[in-house]
Amino acid sequence: MTNKHIEWGAGKWLNSPLSARREGDFFKVVPEKGRDFWKKTFYGFEYEDGAALLTDWDSNVAVEVSFLLSSFTELYDQAGILLYHGPEQWIKTGVEINDGIPQLSVVVTDGYSDWSLAAVPEWTGEEVTLRASVMKEAVIIRARTKHHAWRTIRVARFPYPTGNQAGPYACSPTRDGFEVTFTRWNFTNPDQDLHVDPTAE
Repeated sequence: MTNKHIEWGAGKWLNSPLSARREGDFFKVVPEKGRDFWKKTFYGFEYEDGAALLTDWDSNVAVEVSFLLSSFTELYDQAGILLYHGPEQWIKTGVEINDGIPQLSVVVTDGYSDWSLAAVPEWTGEEVTLRASVMKEAVIIRARTKHHAWRTIRVARFPYPTGNQAGPYACSPTRDGFEVTFTRWNFTNPDQDLHVDPTAE
């Protein structure tokens, strides 16, 4: 395949947001305060009630989601891609505010969650694209903006050939009124090599 645009209406909510509306080609989502995705590690709590719009995902293709960072201002404001195999096995990856700046974030969960961060203060206010592509039972997660090239942020185990879903997610664990503007949701060609950037669509 080359590039398949996924219509916002093609997805089904794993958990519904407070509100969601189309505005031209964009999709604006307001997640409900206090909801998130996390299991046990460090904090002890378990959440799987964040807003996520999913569709069936063939792991032989890559998934990309784009969104605007202009509304991200407060601690844990976040959005990106949820890769979902089931309640115990999922990965969320995106951008979230931590220590007062945007950070590329990946939470990998297999019964327990872990969390990795990479600061990108220079991305403030830009349109970000997150990408996930499976190779050799692992998922390669990358991110870019119009002004910054692809950056590999995680390689994580994802050994599930079938039964997977993927799509945009948004969470606002600590405040009301956070709205995310999603601009694109695509399935596209998978990565060919860990050290070769995918072709930008």
